Amino acid sequence: MGPQVLVQDRGRFGYAHLGVPRAGALDGPAAALANRLVGNGPDAAVLEVLLGGLAVSATDACWVAVTGARAPARIAGVAVAHGQPVRLPAGAELTLGAPAIGMRSYLAVGGGIAVAPLLGSRATDTLAGVGPAPVAVGDRLPIGPAVGVPAALDTPRPPSAGAVRLLPGPHPAWFAADVLDRLAEAAWTAAAASDRVGLRLEGAVLDRRSGELPSEGMVLGAVQVPPDGRPVVLLADHGPTGGYPVAAVIHPDDLWQLAQVRPGERVTLRVAGPATG
Repeated sequence: MGPQVLVQDRGRFGYAHLGVPRAGALDGPAAALANRLVGNGPDAAVLEVLLGGLAVSATDACWVAVTGARAPARIAGVAVAHGQPVRLPAGAELTLGAPAIGMRSYLAVGGGIAVAPLLGSRATDTLAGVGPAPVAVGDRLPIGPAVGVPAALDTPRPPSAGAVRLLPGPHPAWFAADVLDRLAEAAWTAAAASDRVGLRLEGAVLDRRSGELPSEGMVLGAVQVPPDGRPVVLLADHGPTGGYPVAAVIHPDDLWQLAQVRPGERVTLRVAGPATG
């Protein structure tokens, strides 16, 4: 077993006002692709595997697919393709090694991981402890009935799409007028303390007003700036409120890239251009 294996789906929507964050797969497009490949619907639960180290078997033959970070996958010791549906025979062992690039791989099973949902979702929230516990050695997970047929639907994307786009934040008065440009021009690296709650950036120190705001709801991808001036990008398990000003918000289409950034790797930001079309 690697550092962390979680059951995740698209997340828990509509409960933020009760203090329950969304959670869900951190690399949503990769999880969605894995589900499509094995014929699952978009709400099926998958396994989110951090830095490989997974070994599983099934009591009945089933279709599986691995997406996200390219962890070397083997079934009964034989290498199998990344990003394609593969038949897992009953009793055979599927293993995922450590990926060379990226952090999180996704394993989908035809029928989905059918643990009991909580508040409409099977997602694991690592901060609040809502949803199923992290998967441990020896766990037996139920699989739902298959609802579709496997198909090679689309090509997995490259490991990174480039610079992550920034949108203006809701608290411009707390920062200099050029705060977006400063975020885009600085050389950022991901801090070791990053997790599913937030990606902590190291590099420049952003100037901001002193003090704190009254707590208010935070959107996914908000770039908060604590008093030390080092930005934190809030990810899927972030808390529902915060008192730090938000300098920018990551474009929602680019958030998946942050799920695959390793500690010490560079994070390049750019200011999003005006919408076209």
